[in-house]
Amino acid sequence: MVGEINESVVASTAEHCRKRGILIPTLSQQKDPSLIPDTVKNRLKGIGLWDVDPLNLFRITWKNEPVEKGGLFNNGNWIEFPSTLTGVDARIIGIVGNYFPTGAHKVGAAFGCLVPRLVTGQFDPKTQKAVWPSTGNYCRGGAFDCALLGCTAVAILPEEMSQERFTWLKEIGAEVIATPGCESNVKEIYDKCWEIRDTRKDCVIFNQFEEFGNAMWHYHVTGGIVEEIYKRIRREGDRLAAYISSTGSAGTIAAGDYLRTLHPRITVTAAEALQCPTLLNFGFGGHRIEGIGDKHVPWVHNVRNTDFVTAIDDEMCYGVMRLFNESAGQDYLAKQGIDSKLIEKLPLLGISSISNLLSAIKTAKYFEYDSRDVIFMPLTDAMSLYASRLEEETAAHGPYKAEAAARHFSLCLEAATTDHCRELGYVDRKALHNFKYYTWVEQQQRDVEDLRKLWDPDFWTEMFSQAEQWDESIEEFNERSGVLADL
Repeated sequence: MVGEINESVVASTAEHCRKRGILIPTLSQQKDPSLIPDTVKNRLKGIGLWDVDPLNLFRITWKNEPVEKGGLFNNGNWIEFPSTLTGVDARIIGIVGNYFPTGAHKVGAAFGCLVPRLVTGQFDPKTQKAVWPSTGNYCRGGAFDCALLGCTAVAILPEEMSQERFTWLKEIGAEVIATPGCESNVKEIYDKCWEIRDTRKDCVIFNQFEEFGNAMWHYHVTGGIVEEIYKRIRREGDRLAAYISSTGSAGTIAAGDYLRTLHPRITVTAAEALQCPTLLNFGFGGHRIEGIGDKHVPWVHNVRNTDFVTAIDDEMCYGVMRLFNESAGQDYLAKQGIDSKLIEKLPLLGISSISNLLSAIKTAKYFEYDSRDVIFMPLTDAMSLYASRLEEETAAHGPYKAEAAARHFSLCLEAATTDHCRELGYVDRKALHNFKYYTWVEQQQRDVEDLRKLWDPDFWTEMFSQAEQWDESIEEFNERSGVLADL
């Protein structure tokens, strides 16, 4: 993943970073902010979480203090969902992505794709533009990273995504390209990428669905925070039973690969939309769970490490969205005995986070997990990124009332069932792996021999082991730029 060094470009980029005061964090520092130099921490005290300041590269971590400005680092942010809400005895824990810059963890995935090429001279921020094909948060993260690194971003996303995404991208200075369709129209995004390759020679495509830096970042940083929180909250006799992630670009689910090295019996669950059940039964369709793209299996998804698939009805997600965020829903939850402090935190779940929660409940019921079993999932973003969706639901269905809240609480949470689930055996996993052929070999011109390599567990072990080399390249680059000495 860390390729050959282009010396002339590295020298130019190092000078570019020196002039702009750009110091690049290592993967180890994003995983463990205690390794960040004190000079950087002191400067961060005066910088807002979303400020376009190069030092906010050091806030690409799960361990930001949950404040808008002046915060440093903590041990992570998480929510435990009690059985009074979930209806299951298993402990369900969500790690909170809202406190990343941009309000979503995708800023880390974008960093993982861009920085290895930047510090080795495979991307020139002075002459090239970074193209971010996405269904939403990834191009937001890429545009933010570009703003911090002093380069130009081109964001590609479906035209039916929330208006908040388009507005923010334009405000931060990204070129925005809207492609036809909704969340699951990924092929249209790929088609636009091919058009750019053929017509715009100054552009470099950072396709999250095939960039191993995406999976690498989540393997080490997201996997690491889950393990740390688990050690902190586990009780005697507890076991790390499952890790849940919507598939999307298959970056976040790579944390399950890391966790399996420590907990071999863990269940890794992939969540997707019932309206587009690609992993469930090779299906297709459009859906409204923003943050997960479908109709294909991403190149970077190690399906050999996926044990279980849940397909979540997007109508269920929208029902819970209103339950968690509208006053009538929150009042109803309080009457059911849900703690007021938890109710205050429920808006920290965006639409795909709600999907992960519903998937965790299905997983717990299917495998009959009990109070000794701990399930983790990422809360990828918060409802602050989807305010327009609440407005649209009100316009379509009217004001939210107690009767609807009771129905959604009962139907979506208490009465959740184990339908639309698939437990994967060896043959099932191999079939999903082979399904990559039609997207990646036939459409995207990948080599079939490379596809075969992805079935080899040693390939993934070797790829994920490159983190140390990645950090060495970043440290060497920082020495050349000399920025740390000037802080």
